[in-house]
Amino acid sequence: MTKSVFDRRSFLKFGAVGALAAMAPGAFANVRERSLSFYNLHTDESLKTVYWADGAYIPESLAAINHHFRDYRSGEVREIHPRLLDVLCELRMKLETTARIELISGYRSAATNAMLRNQSDGVAQHSLHVEGMAADIRIPARSLALLRKTAMSVKAGGVGYYPASQFVHIDVGRVRTW
Repeated sequence: MTKSVFDRRSFLKFGAVGALAAMAPGAFANVRERSLSFYNLHTDESLKTVYWADGAYIPESLAAINHHFRDYRSGEVREIHPRLLDVLCELRMKLETTARIELISGYRSAATNAMLRNQSDGVAQHSLHVEGMAADIRIPARSLALLRKTAMSVKAGGVGYYPASQFVHIDVGRVRTW
C-alpha cells in the first residue's frame, strides 16, 4: 500500500523550491541535474537515477526512490521528502564522490518502528524515518567519520553517528547531533 504525504500542491511547491535552489548560490548553483545512486543492503537492490533536472523534481525518479527506500519488512512505501534527497546529493558533492550510497534504513512503518523501539533504546518513538524524512547510510568510498563531519557541516537536520553499527543517520528535521 502506498501512503502519500504530498498532494499536488505540495509537489508543485517542492518543484518551486528546487527551482529556487538551482538559482541560489550554494551547493547546487551550477548543477543542471541532481542524481543519486543507492544500494539497499536489505533487499540487495541498486538504483541509479537523476531525480531533478530542468528546475524540477522528476516524478518517475521520485517514485523509484520511494520504492527503494521502502520498509523492507512490510513492503510499505511512503514518499521520501525531496529535501532529504537534496541533502544526500549535497553530501556526495561535498565528499567529491559518485560512489553509491549504501542504505541501511530509509522509510519505516509505524509498526516496524515500534518493533525496533521495543528491541533497542536507540530508536526514537517519533522517528523521522516514519515520516520519510530520514535515512541511515554509509558511503564505502569515504570514512564514517568524514561522512558525519560533512553531514554536520551542511546543517540541514539531524546527524547521528553509529560507528559500532557502521552508519550515519541523516534527517531533515531540526539541526542536532548525537
